[in-house]
Amino acid sequence: GGTMLRSLGSLLCLWALRLPVPPEGTGAAARGLDVASYRERVRAMFYHAYEHYLESAFPYDELRPLTCDGQDTWGSFSLTLIDALDTLLILGNVSEFQRVVTVLQEGVDFDIDVNASVFETNIRVVGGLLSAHLLSKKAGVEVEAGWPCSGPLLRMAEEAARKLLPAFQTPTGMPYGTVNLLHGVNPGETPVTCTAGIGTFIVEFATLSHLTGDPVFEDVARKALKALWKNRSDIGLVGNHIDVLTAKWVAQDAGIGAGVDSYFEYLVKGAILLQDEELMSMFLEYNKAIKNYTKFDDWYLWVQMYKGTVSMPVFQSLEAYWPGLQSLIGDIDNAMRTFLNYYTVWKQFGGLPEFYNIPQGYTVDKREGYPLRPELIESAMYLYRATRDPTLLELGRDAVESIEKISKVDCGFATIKDLRDHRLDNRMESFFLAETVKYLYLLFDPDNFIHNDGSVFDVVITPYGECVLNAGGYVFNTEAHPIDPAALHCCRKRKEEQWEVEDLMREFYSLKKTKKFTLNRASNHGKGESAKAPEDASSEKGGEKRNSKKSSHSLLSCPSQSFNSKLAVLGQVFLDNS
Repeated sequence: GGTMLRSLGSLLCLWALRLPVPPEGTGAAARGLDVASYRERVRAMFYHAYEHYLESAFPYDELRPLTCDGQDTWGSFSLTLIDALDTLLILGNVSEFQRVVTVLQEGVDFDIDVNASVFETNIRVVGGLLSAHLLSKKAGVEVEAGWPCSGPLLRMAEEAARKLLPAFQTPTGMPYGTVNLLHGVNPGETPVTCTAGIGTFIVEFATLSHLTGDPVFEDVARKALKALWKNRSDIGLVGNHIDVLTAKWVAQDAGIGAGVDSYFEYLVKGAILLQDEELMSMFLEYNKAIKNYTKFDDWYLWVQMYKGTVSMPVFQSLEAYWPGLQSLIGDIDNAMRTFLNYYTVWKQFGGLPEFYNIPQGYTVDKREGYPLRPELIESAMYLYRATRDPTLLELGRDAVESIEKISKVDCGFATIKDLRDHRLDNRMESFFLAETVKYLYLLFDPDNFIHNDGSVFDVVITPYGECVLNAGGYVFNTEAHPIDPAALHCCRKRKEEQWEVEDLMREFYSLKKTKKFTLNRASNHGKGESAKAPEDASSEKGGEKRNSKKSSHSLLSCPSQSFNSKLAVLGQVFLDNS
C-alpha cells in the first residue's frame, strides 16, 4: 500500500502527467472528429438547460422540462444553481459566476424545516459551495482578506455541513441517511443507510476542516469510513445497506455500483487529497476482493458479501465511474477493457440503462431509463487525459448526439424514461449541469484550466503565509465539484504558529546566504519548542526529530519530493547536513 501511495504522491500536483501521454491530436484528428465543434455544442447544451432553469424553475431545486416549471427535490436550496456554479467558470463565464455568488449569499437559507438527504446535501450543496469558494478569486470575485481561509461561500458550506452533523451521533459513528435541517434526526428515523451514504464525506469534510480549522468535520468522516472498514466481511467485501445503530448488514449484496460506489471513490480521492496512506491501503485491499469475487470478463457482478456467490449478474449505469477510478491508481489497461464493455451497452441503446442484464444482453424490467447520468463520460474524460485514445472522444461525440436527439425539449433536457422507445420523464436532475455537461466539456477542452499541469499557478498571501493555488491536480468530488488540493495547506488557525512562521521566514532569508540557519537554530528560536506544531512534532532528541506519521508537507513541493532545503509549512527548515 505504501509503495503504491508514494507513486501516487505526485497526483496531488498533476496526476495526468504521471501517465504516458501521446502528442495532442494523434488519432482524434485522424478519425476526423472536430473537437472544437463538439466543445461548442456542449456549451450550447449547458446554456439551453441553464437559461430555462433560471427562466422557469428558479428558485426551486430543479427544472421540470416538459411542463416548463420547477420543483424542490433534495431540500429547498436552489440546488441546480449551486450545482452549476463551478461549471460556469469552467465554461469561462465569470460575469454569471459573480452574479450567482451574490444571489446565493442573499437567497439561500439552511435554517429550514426540511428533511434532507445527508449524502446528497453533502455532495451537491457542501461540495458545490466549497468548490465555488476556492474558485472565487479565479472568477474575479472580490475576496475577503483572509481568503481562502474565510469567505461567504465557505461560511455557507460550513453552515450546511453543521446541519448534517447530528446524523453522525450514533453508537457506530455511521450516519443516518436523513436529517431535518431545523430539528436534527427525526424520532423514528430509519437507522438503515447505504454504504455510500456513510463513506462519501471525507473529501468535503476534510476540506472544510482544513480551511476552517475545526477538526470535527474530518473526524466524523474518518470515523464513519473506519466503521465500514471494520465491518467488512471475512472475504473483504462490504454490503449495500447497514443498520447504523447495530452495525448489522441489512442488504448483503456486494458490488461496485449503486449504494456502494462513492465509498470506494472517496477512499482513493481522500488518499490523494490528504496524502493518506491508510485510506489508499484500505482501497487496495477492497480492490483485491472486488477482483477476486465480483469481476468476470472485465464486467463486475453483484455477489453475496459473506460467501462471494453471484446474486445479480447485472451492470448498473452508476458503475461506469469505475474505469475512471482505476485510472487514478494507474490501472489503465483494466480500465480501458471495462470501459469498452460499458461503451458497447451505450452504443446498443444510445445511453446507459440503469440496469443491464449481462448474460441476456438487455435491459432489466422497470430499469430501462437513462437520467442523463455522467459516469461513463467521467471515465472517458479521465482515460482520455491518460491515453489520448480517440475512442474516448467518440463516446463523447455519441453522448452529445444522443442527448440532443433523444432528450432535448423546448425547456431544457429531460430524463429518458425508457431507452427502448425514447419516452421522457418530466425531470432534469441538477447533476446534468454539475457533472454530465462539465465532464463532456472537459473531454473536448484539452487546454481548460482544470487540466493545468502545474506550469502556471497563483501565489496568494494569507494570514498564515504564502500559499500556492490553481496549480492543477484538482480532485473532483462525486458531484464533479473540483477541490484544489493545495488549498488544504493554506490555513493554519493557531496564531502563535503564524508569527513563528513569519519570524522564521525573515530569519531564513537574512541568513540563508551564510548557511548558518540550521534545524537547531529553528528549534531554539523564541520559546524552546516554537518551531514545532504542538500536535505534529515529537520532543525526541531535543526537537530535532519529527514524528513522520502526522507531518505536514511543504506547500512548495509535491510530497514525493525530498524535504532538503525546503521551508516546511509549520516553520521548520531542513538542511542537508551530509
